[in-house]
Amino acid sequence: MIVVLILIGLLIVFAIGIWLTSTLVGLIVTLFVAGIIGWIADSIVPGRLPYGWLGAIVAGVLGSWLGSLVLGGFGPDIAGIAIIPALLGAIVLAFVASGVTKVSGARKPS
Repeated sequence: MIVVLILIGLLIVFAIGIWLTSTLVGLIVTLFVAGIIGWIADSIVPGRLPYGWLGAIVAGVLGSWLGSLVLGGFGPDIAGIAIIPALLGAIVLAFVASGVTKVSGARKPS
């Protein structure tokens, strides 16, 4: 009886370990895809996104959210991110970020 309880406990621990690993790997893949989308958007838009690769990841994640909110989830899907709406949303965010950094950079100190 005790052996069965130990085996059930090990099975539960093993299942939790698999679940944590799969969610962490899924998160890493999603952030990687978002970074690629943000990098592509940064390449299309004149100027540079602030904060480098971190800015590209943020632009990809927020662009994915914005694009799927406005356009829906059509097109190919990688790691839970619809590529076409995400890219269009990231391009819009890159244009906004480019405009904001140009305006804030254009100010002269008093």
